[in-house]
Amino acid sequence: MKQWAVLLFIILSLSLSSRAYGADIESRLKALEETLLQQGKTIEEQRKVIIELKEELRNTRTEETAGTEKKPIEEPKAQKATGLFGASALTNPNISLVLNTFAYSSNLNKKELELRNIPGYTAAGIENRKGFNLDSAELFLFAPVDPYFNLYATIPVTENGAEVEEAYFVTTSLPYGFQVKGGKFKSSFGRINSQHPHAWDFVDIPLVYKAFSGPEGITEKGAQLTYLTPLPFYTLLGAEALQGENAILFGPDAKPGPHAYTLFAKASFDLTDNSTILFGPSVMAGKTKTDSVTAGAGFRGASTLYGLEFTYKWKPSKTQSIIVQSEYLYRRQNGDLENTVALTTGPLKRAQDGLYLQTVYQLNRWRAGARYDVLSLFKDDYILAGANQDFGKKPWRASGMLEFNPTEFSRIRLQYNHDKTARDGKTSQELFLQFVFGIGAHGAHPF
Repeated sequence: MKQWAVLLFIILSLSLSSRAYGADIESRLKALEETLLQQGKTIEEQRKVIIELKEELRNTRTEETAGTEKKPIEEPKAQKATGLFGASALTNPNISLVLNTFAYSSNLNKKELELRNIPGYTAAGIENRKGFNLDSAELFLFAPVDPYFNLYATIPVTENGAEVEEAYFVTTSLPYGFQVKGGKFKSSFGRINSQHPHAWDFVDIPLVYKAFSGPEGITEKGAQLTYLTPLPFYTLLGAEALQGENAILFGPDAKPGPHAYTLFAKASFDLTDNSTILFGPSVMAGKTKTDSVTAGAGFRGASTLYGLEFTYKWKPSKTQSIIVQSEYLYRRQNGDLENTVALTTGPLKRAQDGLYLQTVYQLNRWRAGARYDVLSLFKDDYILAGANQDFGKKPWRASGMLEFNPTEFSRIRLQYNHDKTARDGKTSQELFLQFVFGIGAHGAHPF
């Protein structure tokens, strides 16, 4: 009897405990549901705040002038139709003016400087005058046209007047990494060529560019297509179709219509957190008709220019950096050289090369650099009517510069050139004192 009583007591205890446990679970579930409901309300309120902030930011971007960033406007529907074609909100383009002026001195006299060319390469002399020189006052304009195009123009003003050096559009919304440029622009062949003179690390253009494309590089009317690949490091592929008006490499009368074409590739990746390299090949080919080969003669034929660029940059801080930069150029030409005085014509083949290597070190507001230029490094064939002409020693030049930048808008540079490019044994001891000043909104130069 006692055993039955104990068993009954245990069963009643378990039943009461189970009911109490169930009630506890039910209350906890109810509390969790209330908590989740409150959190849901909080999330919904936060989502509304985010939407309001995005709308406010969109309206702010629409009202402000957004010309400083060269990228497409992502949400064109929020813009006001106030532009030339009723669709552009950015009616105030970025405008800047860059003054590039310098004083020049040489141990050679005026006549010697005017006749000082590079025999076998180009008949063009030196245009610098002793004393004060004005390179240009360069007017630069930029603005997004609409969500699909950006527009750029560079108008240098010199003592001879104003000219349109560059005026081109760039697409901003093509898919799959493609971009189109059209108008008049500096070719993306190599590295130095696409830069304006005020952005160079030295006063004058490297010797290989002066010999193969002229003192201002290659600026042409045409179209460019680039493709930014999806590779894990920066790789850009490009092609250009150009009018071919460069007076040294091609010539406007070589052929009606476009007659110069370019292919290039540029790759860049970080070696460390503080160091980066950029490199890539380029090739440019086309028909040629020019009188720049030698005085009193005209050349007609075909030209091909190959290039290989390399840049290393070490920048541990904003106030310290080292940049090592080099380009190797190789030119091949095949055609006829006509002597306009003797009225004789002979076949001419040229295969010539050259290289420059420069290093620039920056510390705070000071920069110091050295550059070495050389032509006929590995190849110097000038075969006229089957005979290879000998013009003497290799043309070369060594340069050193010291630069002070009071601010990012001003530059004072002192440069010395030891120039032995004329192949006549004479050395031109050149000295430059350059001043560069910029005002207005001017975009940052690429790496």
